[in-house]
Amino acid sequence: MTLQSRLRDVESRLEQACRRSGRHREDIQVIAVTKYVSVDTAKAVVLEGVSHIGENRWPNAKAKWDALKGQAVFHYIGSLQTNKVKDVVGKFDYIHSLDRLSLAEAIHERAQKLDIQVPCFLQVNVSGEQSKHGLAPEQVKPFIVQLQAFDRIKPIGLMTMAPYESIPEETRPIFRALRQLRDELNEMSILKEPMKELSMGMSNDFEVAVEEGATRVRLGTVLVGKEEIEEGTQ
Repeated sequence: MTLQSRLRDVESRLEQACRRSGRHREDIQVIAVTKYVSVDTAKAVVLEGVSHIGENRWPNAKAKWDALKGQAVFHYIGSLQTNKVKDVVGKFDYIHSLDRLSLAEAIHERAQKLDIQVPCFLQVNVSGEQSKHGLAPEQVKPFIVQLQAFDRIKPIGLMTMAPYESIPEETRPIFRALRQLRDELNEMSILKEPMKELSMGMSNDFEVAVEEGATRVRLGTVLVGKEEIEEGTQ
């Protein structure tokens, strides 16, 4: 399957999911997750009009960032260690994995040095799986209150990862719960501006996520494929 045919297929599925749920296609941003493909493939994706790129490790993202800076919007979608913040803040336009105070402090300090503000998604472990990172749903409100001390961080939404299910429909309660949590938090008016974004849905379940309100979907193999590449040489 060629890149162009994968893109057409994904676009068709997105449009159908929007029709089923009464949403507008332009309200959903596709993030191409390029961690398993080469720099050349990442370039080709951008040339095809998908300008948002997602990566989860700086060593593997560096070559793509060097090749595409100024042409693509970069999203950091992996778990972020505090000692790696200096490599990420200032290069990635969005961070999708803010889930603890120590990380917030590190992002804030780095952003202060660069005199920038960093849009962040708060990662929520809705499913409760021990293998997944993120705040428990009941921890999100007090965490947002703590974030008020860090004016260089702009919380713009919530992010979650659903368990892999052979029947994607079974992920629906996870995505619905994240949307409901966002709406509840906005009703409390804790933040100066409401959080509008929901980063949820991957290759296996993005249609269900869209039906439940996703505004950003993170698509890897279904969109860009997968290549045999040596780690760190992408």
